[in-house]
Amino acid sequence: MWCWMNGEFLRAEELKISPFDHGFLYGAGFFETFRTCGGNVLLYDEHMDRLHTALTEYRITMPYDETEILAAVRKLDQLNGGQDGYFRLNVSAGVHDIGLAPSSYASPNVILFRKELAPTVRGTEKKAVWLDTLRDKPESTVRHKSHNFLNNVRGRLELPSLKELEGLFVTEEGFVAEGITSNVFWVKDGALFTPAIETGILPGTTRAFIIKCAKVEGIPVNEGFYGKEHVEDADELFVTNAVQEIVPLSMIEEISLPGATGIYYKKLHAFYMQAIDDMEEGCC
Repeated sequence: MWCWMNGEFLRAEELKISPFDHGFLYGAGFFETFRTCGGNVLLYDEHMDRLHTALTEYRITMPYDETEILAAVRKLDQLNGGQDGYFRLNVSAGVHDIGLAPSSYASPNVILFRKELAPTVRGTEKKAVWLDTLRDKPESTVRHKSHNFLNNVRGRLELPSLKELEGLFVTEEGFVAEGITSNVFWVKDGALFTPAIETGILPGTTRAFIIKCAKVEGIPVNEGFYGKEHVEDADELFVTNAVQEIVPLSMIEEISLPGATGIYYKKLHAFYMQAIDDMEEGCC
């Protein structure tokens, strides 16, 4: 597997990072995951904006601009036969002594990982279950996509597989939050619902795009604090993330749902696919 680290293209086995990197010692690091479509990244600017927001708050300098990162993304696809890939852009604080000595991080380690996209068919359904693990509170006002991922790991351990199942978190107060690696949406009586950012969820790039799509389509959108009963009473249910895109859910626990046949899922999925087509034609 080819990767890119600190400006160099390397094989995965050649990657090296010091145990003194504060991303390892203290979890001081952030990442973004996305996929390419025809060599381009949907919502690329939004991914980079979210990353820069986190890096700025924690005083981690990003030595590469968006153009350089995107060029590396495209080169990695070329090195892998020109196929679209799954990417993780990781910015780790960098090497320092043990102890919280630095007041800023000027020399981070920046790694772009690429792996093959799992062979899936858009519209493939999953089933959802409630997790016993509670969604933890973010360490900042808004949750960042950081190396501190143990809450997600703990939730993942409850499921035998993420291929067919999606685990949904609730907060300590009992509010619906998000999936293990996704944001959650549901439809009731023609309106779209999703947990508010203030519940402590990650402000997903695809989440924001789906909200925008719904508003363009004239679908009322509600962001708020909701209990499990609201989801279990839904007419449709789906989750979103940048790699899996929009995933329809056919069940929540033992309650059946329309899944990929849902009217509103199909509307939003069609809008999303049009955005990808426009991007591949150079319109986005």
